[in-house]
Amino acid sequence: MQKAFLLLFLFLFPSSNVSTRTATPEKKVATSVPAPQKMDGEQLFEDMQLGGVVNFLAFRQAVAGYNLIKQKSKSILTLIDFTKPSTEKRLFVFDMEQKKMLYSSVVSHGKNSGENYATSFSNEVGSYKSSLGFYLTGNTYQGRNGYSLLLDGLEKGINDRARERAIVVHGAAYANPSVCKSGRLGRSFGCPALPQALTKPIINTIKGGSVLFIYANNKEYMAKSSILPNQTSQELFTEACESEQTVSVHL
Repeated sequence: MQKAFLLLFLFLFPSSNVSTRTATPEKKVATSVPAPQKMDGEQLFEDMQLGGVVNFLAFRQAVAGYNLIKQKSKSILTLIDFTKPSTEKRLFVFDMEQKKMLYSSVVSHGKNSGENYATSFSNEVGSYKSSLGFYLTGNTYQGRNGYSLLLDGLEKGINDRARERAIVVHGAAYANPSVCKSGRLGRSFGCPALPQALTKPIINTIKGGSVLFIYANNKEYMAKSSILPNQTSQELFTEACESEQTVSVHL
Protein backbone atom coordinates (compact mmCIF):
# COMPACT_ATOMS: atom_id res chain seq x y z
CA MET A 1 0.00 0.00 0.00
CA GLN A 2 2.76 2.43 0.93
CA LYS A 3 4.64 1.51 -2.24
CA ALA A 4 1.57 2.23 -4.40
CA PHE A 5 1.06 5.60 -2.64
CA LEU A 6 4.71 6.53 -3.20
CA LEU A 7 4.46 5.76 -6.92
CA LEU A 8 1.28 7.85 -7.20
CA PHE A 9 2.97 10.79 -5.38
CA LEU A 10 5.98 10.72 -7.75
CA PHE A 11 3.66 10.61 -10.76
CA LEU A 12 1.61 13.62 -9.61
CA PHE A 13 4.56 15.70 -8.30
CA PRO A 14 7.64 15.12 -10.46
CA SER A 15 11.06 16.26 -9.29
CA SER A 16 11.78 19.98 -9.86
CA ASN A 17 15.09 19.00 -11.45
CA VAL A 18 13.33 17.40 -14.43
CA SER A 19 12.29 19.88 -17.13
CA THR A 20 8.94 19.24 -18.79
CA ARG A 21 9.23 22.13 -21.34
CA THR A 22 9.51 21.35 -25.02
CA ALA A 23 12.81 22.52 -26.50
CA THR A 24 12.45 25.56 -28.76
CA PRO A 25 14.00 25.00 -32.19
CA GLU A 26 17.13 27.09 -32.68
CA LYS A 27 16.53 30.00 -35.00
CA LYS A 28 18.74 30.07 -38.06
CA VAL A 29 20.34 33.39 -38.90
CA ALA A 30 19.80 34.21 -42.55
CA THR A 31 23.00 34.82 -44.44
CA SER A 32 23.30 36.44 -47.85
CA VAL A 33 25.97 35.78 -50.45
CA PRO A 34 27.62 39.07 -51.40
CA ALA A 35 27.37 40.06 -55.05
CA PRO A 36 30.61 39.95 -57.07
CA GLN A 37 32.52 43.15 -56.48
CA LYS A 38 32.86 45.39 -59.50
CA MET A 39 36.35 46.17 -60.67
CA ASP A 40 37.43 49.79 -60.28
CA GLY A 41 39.18 50.91 -63.47
CA GLU A 42 41.29 53.60 -61.85
CA GLN A 43 42.47 51.37 -59.02
CA LEU A 44 43.24 48.49 -61.39
CA PHE A 45 45.22 50.82 -63.64
CA GLU A 46 47.41 51.71 -60.68
CA ASP A 47 47.64 48.14 -59.36
CA MET A 48 48.75 46.84 -62.75
CA GLN A 49 51.20 49.74 -63.19
CA LEU A 50 49.89 50.53 -66.67
CA GLY A 51 50.88 54.19 -66.76
CA GLY A 52 52.80 55.05 -69.92
CA VAL A 53 51.87 51.71 -71.49
CA VAL A 54 48.08 51.60 -71.77
CA ASN A 55 45.68 54.45 -72.55
CA PHE A 56 43.88 55.06 -69.25
CA LEU A 57 40.63 56.21 -70.88
CA ALA A 58 40.52 53.13 -73.12
CA PHE A 59 41.24 50.88 -70.14
CA ARG A 60 38.61 52.54 -67.97
CA GLN A 61 35.95 52.11 -70.64
CA ALA A 62 36.94 48.47 -71.16
CA VAL A 63 36.64 47.76 -67.44
CA ALA A 64 33.26 49.52 -67.27
CA GLY A 65 31.94 47.20 -69.98
CA TYR A 66 33.61 44.15 -68.46
CA ASN A 67 31.73 44.81 -65.21
CA LEU A 68 28.39 44.95 -67.04
CA ILE A 69 28.73 41.87 -69.27
CA LYS A 70 27.16 38.99 -67.36
CA GLN A 71 27.70 36.39 -70.10
CA LYS A 72 31.45 36.22 -69.55
CA SER A 73 32.78 32.98 -68.12
CA LYS A 74 36.39 33.87 -67.33
CA SER A 75 38.23 36.77 -65.75
CA ILE A 76 40.24 37.75 -68.82
CA LEU A 77 39.87 41.11 -70.57
CA THR A 78 41.39 41.98 -73.95
CA LEU A 79 41.68 45.61 -75.03
CA ILE A 80 42.49 46.72 -78.58
CA ASP A 81 43.19 50.44 -78.70
CA PHE A 82 42.78 51.84 -82.21
CA THR A 83 43.80 55.34 -81.17
CA LYS A 84 47.34 53.96 -81.40
CA PRO A 85 49.12 53.38 -84.75
CA SER A 86 49.53 49.87 -86.10
CA THR A 87 53.28 50.14 -85.56
CA GLU A 88 52.79 50.28 -81.77
CA LYS A 89 51.60 47.64 -79.34
CA ARG A 90 47.88 48.23 -79.02
CA LEU A 91 46.45 44.85 -78.01
CA PHE A 92 46.59 44.08 -74.30
CA VAL A 93 45.42 41.01 -72.40
CA PHE A 94 44.68 41.37 -68.68
CA ASP A 95 44.03 38.85 -65.93
CA MET A 96 41.43 40.70 -63.88
CA GLU A 97 41.63 38.44 -60.82
CA GLN A 98 45.41 38.38 -60.64
CA LYS A 99 45.52 42.09 -61.56
CA LYS A 100 48.25 41.81 -64.13
CA MET A 101 48.86 42.25 -67.83
CA LEU A 102 49.59 38.95 -69.56
CA TYR A 103 50.34 40.03 -73.14
CA SER A 104 50.88 43.14 -75.24
CA SER A 105 51.20 43.05 -79.01
CA VAL A 106 50.76 44.87 -82.28
CA VAL A 107 47.55 43.96 -84.09
CA SER A 108 46.26 44.62 -87.59
CA HIS A 109 43.05 46.45 -88.52
CA GLY A 110 40.85 46.17 -91.62
CA LYS A 111 42.31 47.33 -94.94
CA ASN A 112 39.50 49.87 -95.44
CA SER A 113 39.70 51.21 -91.90
CA GLY A 114 42.80 53.29 -92.61
CA GLU A 115 46.51 53.24 -93.21
CA ASN A 116 48.69 53.33 -90.07
CA TYR A 117 45.73 54.49 -87.97
CA ALA A 118 42.27 52.93 -88.00
CA THR A 119 39.90 55.82 -88.67
CA SER A 120 36.81 54.24 -90.22
CA PHE A 121 34.72 51.31 -88.95
CA SER A 122 31.79 49.27 -90.16
CA ASN A 123 29.49 46.36 -89.28
CA GLU A 124 28.66 45.70 -92.95
CA VAL A 125 29.51 42.51 -94.82
CA GLY A 126 32.16 43.16 -97.46
CA SER A 127 33.30 46.45 -95.96
CA TYR A 128 36.74 45.09 -95.05
CA LYS A 129 36.66 47.35 -92.01
CA SER A 130 37.14 46.65 -88.32
CA SER A 131 34.23 47.03 -85.89
CA LEU A 132 34.26 48.74 -82.52
CA GLY A 133 32.75 47.60 -79.24
CA PHE A 134 32.48 44.60 -76.97
CA TYR A 135 32.76 40.96 -77.98
CA LEU A 136 32.76 37.57 -76.27
CA THR A 137 35.36 35.06 -77.41
CA GLY A 138 34.13 31.69 -78.65
CA ASN A 139 35.71 28.43 -79.75
CA THR A 140 38.88 27.86 -81.75
CA TYR A 141 39.24 26.20 -85.15
CA GLN A 142 41.78 25.55 -87.88
CA GLY A 143 40.97 27.70 -90.90
CA ARG A 144 42.50 29.36 -93.92
CA ASN A 145 44.56 31.54 -91.60
CA GLY A 146 45.56 28.67 -89.32
CA TYR A 147 44.65 28.58 -85.65
CA SER A 148 41.77 31.02 -85.21
CA LEU A 149 39.27 32.19 -82.59
CA LEU A 150 35.58 32.94 -83.20
CA LEU A 151 34.16 36.22 -81.90
CA ASP A 152 30.57 37.13 -81.04
CA GLY A 153 29.78 40.83 -81.29
CA LEU A 154 27.54 41.90 -78.42
CA GLU A 155 26.36 45.27 -79.74
CA LYS A 156 23.54 45.41 -82.29
CA GLY A 157 24.27 47.56 -85.30
CA ILE A 158 27.89 47.99 -84.23
CA ASN A 159 29.53 44.54 -84.30
CA ASP A 160 26.76 41.93 -84.13
CA ARG A 161 27.50 40.68 -87.67
CA ALA A 162 30.96 39.46 -86.68
CA ARG A 163 30.14 35.81 -87.31
CA GLU A 164 28.47 36.59 -90.63
CA ARG A 165 31.51 38.62 -91.66
CA ALA A 166 33.95 35.94 -90.40
CA ILE A 167 35.62 38.45 -88.07
CA VAL A 168 37.95 36.30 -85.98
CA VAL A 169 41.27 36.50 -84.17
CA HIS A 170 44.00 34.83 -86.22
CA GLY A 171 47.67 35.05 -87.01
CA ALA A 172 49.15 36.45 -90.21
CA ALA A 173 52.57 37.06 -91.70
CA TYR A 174 51.55 40.64 -92.55
CA ALA A 175 50.94 41.28 -88.84
CA ASN A 176 54.56 40.68 -87.92
CA PRO A 177 56.45 43.89 -87.00
CA SER A 178 59.18 43.06 -89.51
CA VAL A 179 56.81 43.98 -92.36
CA CYS A 180 56.43 47.59 -91.20
CA LYS A 181 58.79 48.85 -93.91
CA SER A 182 55.97 50.85 -95.49
CA GLY A 183 55.36 52.73 -92.26
CA ARG A 184 52.48 50.57 -91.12
CA LEU A 185 51.52 47.00 -90.30
CA GLY A 186 49.85 44.87 -92.97
CA ARG A 187 46.03 44.96 -92.91
CA SER A 188 43.27 42.36 -92.76
CA PHE A 189 39.72 42.09 -94.13
CA GLY A 190 38.48 43.36 -90.76
CA CYS A 191 39.92 40.80 -88.37
CA PRO A 192 42.25 41.63 -85.48
CA ALA A 193 45.26 39.76 -86.88
CA LEU A 194 48.22 38.93 -84.64
CA PRO A 195 51.91 38.19 -85.21
CA GLN A 196 52.19 34.46 -85.82
CA ALA A 197 54.50 33.84 -82.85
CA LEU A 198 51.89 35.18 -80.42
CA THR A 199 48.76 33.78 -82.03
CA LYS A 200 48.51 30.48 -80.19
CA PRO A 201 49.40 31.65 -76.66
CA ILE A 202 47.09 34.67 -76.85
CA ILE A 203 44.17 32.72 -78.35
CA ASN A 204 44.55 29.95 -75.78
CA THR A 205 44.45 32.54 -73.01
CA ILE A 206 41.39 34.47 -74.17
CA LYS A 207 39.24 31.74 -75.78
CA GLY A 208 36.03 30.43 -74.28
CA GLY A 209 33.93 33.33 -73.03
CA SER A 210 36.25 36.20 -72.18
CA VAL A 211 35.55 39.86 -72.98
CA LEU A 212 37.30 41.61 -75.88
CA PHE A 213 36.88 45.35 -76.44
CA ILE A 214 37.91 47.44 -79.46
CA TYR A 215 38.28 51.12 -78.59
CA ALA A 216 38.62 54.20 -80.79
CA ASN A 217 37.37 57.18 -78.74
CA ASN A 218 34.33 57.70 -80.96
CA LYS A 219 31.27 59.78 -80.09
CA GLU A 220 28.95 57.83 -82.39
CA TYR A 221 29.92 54.56 -80.76
CA MET A 222 29.37 56.06 -77.30
CA ALA A 223 25.86 57.14 -78.30
CA LYS A 224 24.93 53.75 -79.80
CA SER A 225 26.59 51.36 -77.35
CA SER A 226 24.18 48.88 -75.79
CA ILE A 227 26.74 47.82 -73.19
CA LEU A 228 27.71 51.10 -71.55
CA PRO A 229 24.97 53.27 -69.99
CA ASN A 230 24.53 56.61 -71.77
CA GLN A 231 25.65 58.57 -68.71
CA THR A 232 28.80 56.50 -68.36
CA SER A 233 29.47 56.76 -72.09
CA GLN A 234 29.11 60.53 -72.13
CA GLU A 235 31.33 60.95 -69.09
CA LEU A 236 34.04 58.78 -70.62
CA PHE A 237 33.82 60.53 -73.97
CA THR A 238 33.99 63.99 -72.37
CA GLU A 239 37.14 62.97 -70.51
CA ALA A 240 38.63 61.63 -73.73
CA CYS A 241 37.88 64.86 -75.60
CA GLU A 242 39.62 66.85 -72.92
CA SER A 243 42.77 64.76 -73.08
CA GLU A 244 43.20 63.81 -76.73
CA GLN A 245 41.94 64.59 -80.23
CA THR A 246 38.82 62.59 -81.09
CA VAL A 247 39.16 60.19 -84.01
CA SER A 248 36.39 60.58 -86.61
CA VAL A 249 34.95 57.21 -87.58
CA HIS A 250 31.80 55.94 -89.30
CA LEU A 251 29.92 52.87 -88.08
